[in-house]
Amino acid sequence: MLPVITLSAIDRGASISIAALIGALLGIGSIVTNIPSGILATRIGERKSMLIAALATVAGLVLCLVNLGHGAGSLLAFGSGILLIGAASSVYSLARQSYLTEMVPPHMRARALSTLGGTLRIGVFLGPFLGAGAVELWGLPGAYYVSLAAIAAAAVIVYRVPDLELSEEHKAAAAQVTSRRILTGYWRTLVTLGSGVLLLSAIRQTRQVVIPLWGAHIGLSPTANSVIYGVAGAIDALTFYPAGKVMDVYGRRWVAVPCAIIMGISFVLMPLTHGAITLALVAMIMGFGNGIGSGIVMTLAADISPAIGRPTFLGIWRELADAGSGVGPVILSAVTAVAGLGSGIVISGLVGFAAAAALWAWIPRQSGRIRRRPAAAESPQLPGVKSIRSADSPRPTRTMATICGGNRPWATTPGVADSRAASAAGSSMGPW
Repeated sequence: MLPVITLSAIDRGASISIAALIGALLGIGSIVTNIPSGILATRIGERKSMLIAALATVAGLVLCLVNLGHGAGSLLAFGSGILLIGAASSVYSLARQSYLTEMVPPHMRARALSTLGGTLRIGVFLGPFLGAGAVELWGLPGAYYVSLAAIAAAAVIVYRVPDLELSEEHKAAAAQVTSRRILTGYWRTLVTLGSGVLLLSAIRQTRQVVIPLWGAHIGLSPTANSVIYGVAGAIDALTFYPAGKVMDVYGRRWVAVPCAIIMGISFVLMPLTHGAITLALVAMIMGFGNGIGSGIVMTLAADISPAIGRPTFLGIWRELADAGSGVGPVILSAVTAVAGLGSGIVISGLVGFAAAAALWAWIPRQSGRIRRRPAAAESPQLPGVKSIRSADSPRPTRTMATICGGNRPWATTPGVADSRAASAAGSSMGPW
């Protein structure tokens, strides 16, 4: 959607610099609402938060479709729409991650979240083609029509899935959770493991710009650059499920560390390429490295987040990942300005090796390798919040198994109750 945003801004009379600024509002909207998004989901629940985000996205897209002609007023309305879409995407993404974490049994958590990451990659891969067809038919507004159809379909799915039915004790405990309390209770984890996630996010974001930059540097045509980027993206999108399986069976380290190392190696090798074939090979290695890390940031967050106030924790965690995504390209730009593009790419590769070292050191050794039916799958307890788990009050939660037609809910999350569990045992739900 980003290319269409900048083109739409130019169509409304924006200069190149203003168009770039309006495009950046998408990320700015996400960054400034990560922590508020977590607080919102903690207070009103994940499903309601996703529905609110879908409505906000529709409102943002409608603002983008209102064309007041050339001038500041038109650009202000358009920019407001983009900012609203960015904020809504933060709410939706965070609530979706928290919902999936609650619903899926722990021994399948990495596979579920890596599949989520994989579907996002597939969407990013297919979206431009659908948008291009719509633009051909209806002009620039066509891309926004596609987005409206997509968010409407997502809202229907969210509306049909069951809400997490929380006990009164859970709601009371969640009301005590604040961002300050999360920071106080988890600052060591955020500084240590969080630094690894920040570095990993930095090299992941940088990989999106180094392929076209180096391709142009060695004289490749835009067409060749696009093909190489597309091939790397295809490799990236094909490796998400096996990576999730490895994480669930052997542990998170055995995917997170190789992901960072392989990307670091590909960055170091890239300045040695001098043609389309060698660059394509290195780009494929880079795509493989990034692909096997699909969902790793979300999985680590799910593993260490508290059962009470999980969305609030995830909002802070997302800020770390977004900070890394902003820092990575800045490192590349700064080193390139001083020592050239080749040196900038190599230094960015060293960021990958630093990420691997941090992840190896700070990912908990027991992370992953969860037994199929744990006797007590407790999430970390937030310091200062009274535990609401008790031996005489088990709280099974409706999971993906029951949503998709199964009839045995998994008892996974403390404080989550499903009053319909008894009826679910006798009758299965239809697929959503």
